[in-house]
Amino acid sequence: MSENLLRQQLQLMQFGMQFTAGQVQVLVQRFWTEELAKPRYADPKRLIHHGFRVYSQGDEDGIIQEIFKRIGVQDRTFIEFGVANGNECNTAKLLLEGWRGLWIEGSPELADSIRRTLGSFLGEKGPLKFKKAIVNAQNVNDLFASAGLTGEIDLLSIDIDYNDYWVWKAVDSVRPRVVVIEYNAIFRPPMSLTVPYDANKSWDGTSYGGASLEALVRLGRSKGYRIVGCSFSGVNAFFVRDDLCGEHFIEPATSDEHYEPVRYYFAAQSGHPPRFGQHVEV
Repeated sequence: MSENLLRQQLQLMQFGMQFTAGQVQVLVQRFWTEELAKPRYADPKRLIHHGFRVYSQGDEDGIIQEIFKRIGVQDRTFIEFGVANGNECNTAKLLLEGWRGLWIEGSPELADSIRRTLGSFLGEKGPLKFKKAIVNAQNVNDLFASAGLTGEIDLLSIDIDYNDYWVWKAVDSVRPRVVVIEYNAIFRPPMSLTVPYDANKSWDGTSYGGASLEALVRLGRSKGYRIVGCSFSGVNAFFVRDDLCGEHFIEPATSDEHYEPVRYYFAAQSGHPPRFGQHVEV
């Protein structure tokens, strides 16, 4: 099935109600299977084969799991900002696996939702610290430090849809082993672009925002990180600190090698709406 045909069928479903949600899942799964059978994806080191979704937007949960399977975990600590209400983010699954960390969200309504529904994770003895704040290049390090998170952590996840490049550039109070950051996939390599920094601006719902993959690869290289993969949907890029990479990942570590195009429909697969909450290990 061609990608264009899949797009057309999904558009028909959206605007003409021609397909059921179950049929859309079948179409997306069929495209996923056929795409991964192509020679580009043959190398077993390519992370995209390991992708799956629990609470992430797309296949990020599985890719993150595989990265740490290859490089090991230090103390199971994370920071994620831009978590919305916490139901669909890159670290909710980790909380259920015994990790601890910090969430930051700037929306008052979403912050209230987190406090209201995730009280069992919060508090002095809870594994999750939460701050309501709009993250920018000026306050990012202070926010981390005020939560007691400095030095080496396992994972940093950045998802603010606009100033992502500039905020990552400013981070120097923590030294993550792994960084997950959104890229703007409409700008294919070798384009190296980002929006100008403006602490008062945020995503307006259009394609204007964020940075190209090549821009993030160059920034990561300057900070001592190597790109190791991208999500199939063309949303998130994954970086691992140079000293941890070894021979675990696809080379060369370039945007050309790892770029995945816009497939936002893959991240928006139908199914039960995500809702994060307390579980009991048995």
